[in-house]
Amino acid sequence: MTSIKIFCPATIANLNCGFDVMGLCLEGIGDEMIIRKSPEKGIKIAKITGADLPLETEKNVAGVAGLALIKNLNLDYGFEIEIHKKIKAGSGIGSSSASATGAVFGINELLGRPFSKLELVNFAMKGEALASGSEHADNVAPCIFGGFTLVRGYNPLDIIKINSPNELVAVVLHPNIEVKTADARAVLSPNVSLKNAITQTGNLGGLIAGLYTSDYELISRSLQDVLIEPFRKHLIPNFDNVKNVAVQNGALGSGISGAGPSIFALCKSQEIAEKVAHSMNESYLKTGIKFDIYISAINSNGVSII
Repeated sequence: MTSIKIFCPATIANLNCGFDVMGLCLEGIGDEMIIRKSPEKGIKIAKITGADLPLETEKNVAGVAGLALIKNLNLDYGFEIEIHKKIKAGSGIGSSSASATGAVFGINELLGRPFSKLELVNFAMKGEALASGSEHADNVAPCIFGGFTLVRGYNPLDIIKINSPNELVAVVLHPNIEVKTADARAVLSPNVSLKNAITQTGNLGGLIAGLYTSDYELISRSLQDVLIEPFRKHLIPNFDNVKNVAVQNGALGSGISGAGPSIFALCKSQEIAEKVAHSMNESYLKTGIKFDIYISAINSNGVSII
């Protein structure tokens, strides 16, 4: 195989109580990439559509992630990458992680799969560091593993795929404004109170337990964020109102997707998700800000070959 076309899905990271450690993979929302073997060594970003992103390999998250993968391989050839962006940069649903993940997944396939999924996450994190200033796996892990994932630890990297109910559906409202991940991280406090740390730990454990046991009430009361949301929500116009109407109309919980500005809601069924999406839509129309809204099942497979 000398070329491959792949789908790189969007993701929701943090899920309120799981800052930098929890994420889920979305169905039907994502980028497309084409990767080809090239006689020229190294990696070349040959084409980008849908976004104004750098073609220079070392300045592109896909290029940096791909270079990390091939760094210690003695290859006498290289790779060309085409990126067709459908996820807007700074949207909060994993635009950079989709590019980084797509690059390492596609190159690994063309090499005959020498690397494990865990190793691919490690390479993709190098691309994420270029975009956000830190190596975090809460987006790239679900993008590669699919479904819900927990990053139990970073040193060494330890990722757990979490079983979850098939009925869960996500709603994502994306305001057409940009919140850069680096800026959203800059507003956070480096220190937290013991009380809030205990609350957040309990919520994270409750969310994971609720997913495994299909306990929707437990999932609902665990989708609370006392550490990150209070600092970031002012970056998103009308956030509190949208969150409140989502819950009032049946969502299990709602919060900031990744670094924002997207707002997500988790729902028990497609029917409830459609009602929640309508209510979020009506609430955000009042801002006068253009936005997109998506309803998505949970993608259990992650990045895939088209």
